[in-house]
Amino acid sequence: MRFKTLPEWLEWQEQLHFTEVDPGLARIGHVWKSLEGTSRLPFTVITVAGTNGKGSSVALLESILRHAGYKTGTYTSPHILRYNERINVNGEACEDTDICQAFEQIDTARADTSLTYFEFATLAAIEIFCKEKIDIAILEVGMGGRLDAVNLFDTDIALITPISLDHTNWLGTNREDIGFEKAGIISVNKPVVCSEQPPQSVIAHAASLQSKLYIANHDFKVVSTSDDCWQWTNGETEYLNLPKPALEGAYQLQNAAAVLQVISLLNGKDYAVSEASINKGLSNVKLEGRFQRIAGDVEVILDVTHNQQGATNLAKLLDEIACKGRTFAVVGILKDKDAAMIASILKNEIDDWYAASLVGDRGMSSQQLVSQFEDKVEPERVKQFNSVESAFQQAMKMAKKGDRILVFGSFHTVESVLRIIKKDTK
Repeated sequence: MRFKTLPEWLEWQEQLHFTEVDPGLARIGHVWKSLEGTSRLPFTVITVAGTNGKGSSVALLESILRHAGYKTGTYTSPHILRYNERINVNGEACEDTDICQAFEQIDTARADTSLTYFEFATLAAIEIFCKEKIDIAILEVGMGGRLDAVNLFDTDIALITPISLDHTNWLGTNREDIGFEKAGIISVNKPVVCSEQPPQSVIAHAASLQSKLYIANHDFKVVSTSDDCWQWTNGETEYLNLPKPALEGAYQLQNAAAVLQVISLLNGKDYAVSEASINKGLSNVKLEGRFQRIAGDVEVILDVTHNQQGATNLAKLLDEIACKGRTFAVVGILKDKDAAMIASILKNEIDDWYAASLVGDRGMSSQQLVSQFEDKVEPERVKQFNSVESAFQQAMKMAKKGDRILVFGSFHTVESVLRIIKKDTK
């Protein structure tokens, strides 16, 4: 074995390929063929693409299916605290030894073919799922869809979550172009579920593949909601007393509604997911970093929001959950994100901004972040910090009982604060 530990493997993978992002299926396809794999996997595959709501949708689907007694595998990215979070079997992160064994197989099979960090992870996940003989895999696209490594594998059901502007350097500068990239996950004559009205490019691509579309508020919908429950129907099936998803935010109903349409399609095949399993799955779903609230004299809210649509959802949620005191924001954002737009959306919900530098080539410095905030947020409300850790520690010093601290802008930002909190609670 090239390396004995997972950290050694990961450090090597980060330097192996000449660039972090290199869309395309030729290289990974060649290696997968060397592993004697085919594009058709020996279990049901649901592929999830979109701009926002992917992680929540994966978590909701997995929770429901696991409570229905099916052996599940999920592949998501990025992770927050541990790499192992990316590859889960039956809701549990895979062990280092299993991942290292998969890496060794991939390394041997690839010979002199270079793979990215993400491509190694994707192949490792599929290798592990095959070994574990799971019933169903839920694969989250890393970026885009058409040229993403996950798209090497044929999907049985495509789920496309809300689409907005993100990764515009790679995917295009408007919803139609981005929609075309997301639509790349659709397989011939396989159903597609859309969490919202999709761009025309998605509709056209589905039609060209003779793949039936199921669109929110047209083919399925949330009928009504109350404080405790909600109703859903697709014309054939109706659920009248569903529990709210155990994830914060009214927009989670949008995610859950599309997930129930996926469940309905599975029930039309060889699956049997009862309403009781749906109820348990909705009530018990967990996902770190999605408006994750940590109670205390000063409440801490962790959210990985990093684009326009996510910021809009976050603003609504902050407005709905009133705070008696002040709201401090610890924010760190990557260079390819529109920090000015995010600030303009959230400016009325935040009193004090603690702008933090993110490390790495993709990280935006606090100075760059503050410059993007100009004309959006009053200068006296913004402070600069060299790290997320120092920004959070200062926010905790300044906050009083009844205040809250919002940590957002990137998975990296949430990770830094979550590590502090977990260390302090040991």
